[in-house]
Amino acid sequence: MNNPAIEINGQTSRNTASTYNLNFDGTRSHSDGLKRSIEFLYEVIDKCLYRHFNGQSHSDPINFAGKNMDFEIPGYDHVFLKRAFSGEELIILLLALVPHIQPNFLDSIVQKYLPRGGDFPEIGGVKGENHRSMLPTGETALFILAGNDISERIRISRYFSSEHFFKKQGMIRLESVKEGEPVMSGKIILSQEYIDLITHGREFAPSFSPDFPAKRIVTEMDWEDLVLRPQTSSQIEDIKMWLEYHSYLEKDPVIKRKMKPGYRVLFYGASGTGKTLTASLLGKHFDKEVYRIDLSQVVSKYIGETEKNLEKVFLKAENKDWILFFDEADALFGKRSNVSSAHDKYANQEVSYLLQRVEDYNGLIILASNFKNNIDQAFIRRFNAIVHFPLPDAGERFIIWGKNIPQDLKSDDQVNFRMYADKYDLTGSAITNVMQYAALRAFSRNGHKVLTNDDILLGIKREYLKEDKIV
Repeated sequence: MNNPAIEINGQTSRNTASTYNLNFDGTRSHSDGLKRSIEFLYEVIDKCLYRHFNGQSHSDPINFAGKNMDFEIPGYDHVFLKRAFSGEELIILLLALVPHIQPNFLDSIVQKYLPRGGDFPEIGGVKGENHRSMLPTGETALFILAGNDISERIRISRYFSSEHFFKKQGMIRLESVKEGEPVMSGKIILSQEYIDLITHGREFAPSFSPDFPAKRIVTEMDWEDLVLRPQTSSQIEDIKMWLEYHSYLEKDPVIKRKMKPGYRVLFYGASGTGKTLTASLLGKHFDKEVYRIDLSQVVSKYIGETEKNLEKVFLKAENKDWILFFDEADALFGKRSNVSSAHDKYANQEVSYLLQRVEDYNGLIILASNFKNNIDQAFIRRFNAIVHFPLPDAGERFIIWGKNIPQDLKSDDQVNFRMYADKYDLTGSAITNVMQYAALRAFSRNGHKVLTNDDILLGIKREYLKEDKIV
């Protein structure tokens, strides 16, 4: 039997010259392009069904010469959508996309040939829990692109393998099925980020939910607002250097073979010393999204649930170039204990899973802890950098006080920032809290915009009381 093929623009879909560049921006021309693409998919499937129900061979090329599948949208830049798609890849992409645009798309074509209903297992497809129409499966793609030709069905199935860019880029995957059922009977799932890219022309930040237990953190501050020790600043510069130039390492044929993906950093030091702010500033400086993992939504008392919750974050973050920030990381990455019970055994397995998952992530991971010694030594050995954030000394506290003086307030003669820096052992975060409280008191006094010594001392007292200290 001849190899089945779909002919597009006069060339078969297996011909590498038959490729299509997709670029989208959400304009009217973009909507027209999506409409053309859906019409193209309809004709392909309709032709396949016509041949099937009329006993014709599926092996002859389907000619769609003249179909314009190139959606040129100027100014839109996305590394994935710049690539060229073969005809077969394009059809699989459209199959995965179409339920999100036209829910009854597949049903309407099948009903044309089975108006009274009936079983049609060859085309695959499943019903969803909420979605009432047919959702395409891997079997749907096999039927459309290969018919009943066994060798071709095997070849087409490789588009869903881990080696294809669909899977590597986290774009398209097959839903897992129960053991013993054919793998290709799983739904074709298009990642939500690519649904957004294709339908709206841009990515939307994922919403915090049980399926994504992480929140994006941003800051309006700049590096000038961060006061660090020279040693700490030097180590932060090393992280910046990796973020700026690590792509060169990945291109070097010698280094590439020996380097592990990603970069792992431990920030340790007392609360309020700048760990979270530094992570936020790194994201701001390099235009990368920073997500803080919410451990309250990740850690579970049930065996295996913590790993599942964390896997959701890693799967979402793969190939996004996000910075993942684990605050109070002791809860997840704490030291393993001697096995004295089944609970200890599974707790150690949890740490082992985390160890492997952190090593596989190809971006920047930052773990933050108050104490370095609380982190398991297996993680310590694998960190690319361990950065200490010490409590600020008097000189650094004086600089921080100066950076927090409100612009719209004057200070009375009794205000002495040098004395506050020398006398009161406060972190940068605590000093910020003091000045915000003092400023509120000043603004509340009938519009008198004068900051007093009493305002600041009351703010200091509040911060000391938080930590059960005596002023």
